[in-house]
Amino acid sequence: MTDKPAYVPPRVWTWEQGSGGRFANINRPIAGPTHEKELPVGKHPLQLYSLGTPNGVKVTVMLEELLAIGKTGAEYDAWLINIGEGNQFSSGFVAINPNSKIPALCDHSTPKPTRVFESGAILTYLAMKFDAFMPTDPSARAECLSWLFWQMGSAPYLGGGFGHFYAYAPEKIQYAIDRFAMETKRQLDVLNRNLADRRFLCGDDYNIADMAVYPWYGQLVIGKLYASQEFLDVQSYAHVERWAREIQARPAVQRGERVNRPWGSEETRVTERHSAADFK
Repeated sequence: MTDKPAYVPPRVWTWEQGSGGRFANINRPIAGPTHEKELPVGKHPLQLYSLGTPNGVKVTVMLEELLAIGKTGAEYDAWLINIGEGNQFSSGFVAINPNSKIPALCDHSTPKPTRVFESGAILTYLAMKFDAFMPTDPSARAECLSWLFWQMGSAPYLGGGFGHFYAYAPEKIQYAIDRFAMETKRQLDVLNRNLADRRFLCGDDYNIADMAVYPWYGQLVIGKLYASQEFLDVQSYAHVERWAREIQARPAVQRGERVNRPWGSEETRVTERHSAADFK
């Protein structure tokens, strides 16, 4: 029991600036820029504006994997967009992503610079541009895209749902945590059953579906998200853990996880990347 009165929604919701816990200073109910600032442009055709969150890691892993197989055209400049400081609301960033979310990519190799936003769209764009990490067989490609879009539709329950209420909300709300823990565990079971007889999500070949799912669900089971391994009993999803650790061991994945990461020791981060030499 609690003495706190039950919340009764008003007839019309109004924004109370400052509400929202840890992310109150970066969330708002309107779109568009808050300030004028152009984005930097480096020497490579591919310009990435991002942060080392799970969604950002998807794209840096893809770019590093492309470079690892010899796709030299995938060299890129990675510019840090610190969402905690509101960099995503600059006029330059909004111009390439009107949704003000990282990551965003601008390809200057096309006759007119091509903007690509949303991580799943960026992975697909790069896979098509470099003819890599996406199956060519129609059925296999459909399987790959199905798992890619599964991640895009499922991860909000993990991040914005479970992660927010378990790790970030200003107070612990049992109903919210229970609701999203249940869904997160259901999703882990979906992955675990699929990986029971497959090396990777789509079979024997590693592709953009794995790159999309790993930074969320893979990092969750190996202890890199929300410190919730015991709470979610992640060790019971043995096939997911086996898959996650194999991907984690890939050198390109390890490099991709370091890019645009402004936290941690110098050995574990590359705040911005402009050449392979940035990896010490």
